[in-house]
Amino acid sequence: VNFVFKNGIHHKPKNPRKKITREITAAVLSRKQKMSSFLEWKDLKIVYKRYASLYFCCAIEQDDNELLTLETIHRYVELLDKYFGSVCELDIIFNFEKAYFIFDEFILGGEIQETSKKSVLKAVNDQDVIQEEELEEKRSVLEDLGLA
Repeated sequence: VNFVFKNGIHHKPKNPRKKITREITAAVLSRKQKMSSFLEWKDLKIVYKRYASLYFCCAIEQDDNELLTLETIHRYVELLDKYFGSVCELDIIFNFEKAYFIFDEFILGGEIQETSKKSVLKAVNDQDVIQEEELEEKRSVLEDLGLA
């Protein structure tokens, strides 16, 4: 398991982040496929789901709802699938900013902010259009200056 997308542990110093990632990876990989997608880890619960070669993991507090978290993971994967067309690890690695943007449109402050896949994807596609317009504008300026 490679954690290609980590959100929520940025407030930790780099070395503890690596240790946390290693520990969670080992805990998830050591479980048999038929075991539940929930495990206790320190004072948290780890909720994870495997989709093909990708693992999506969330660390939640003891009183948080595991099934809601599992559904949230599933919804996020649906959004990624819709945007990338059957998401794979390389999509996330080479387009991590899009994965983060989709996540940020879907989740805010650890809470679901938008349940409509259509609304989330519209916001992402609108951002893509704005980004493409800005790139085109920069290309035009460079051409005008004879630098392109």
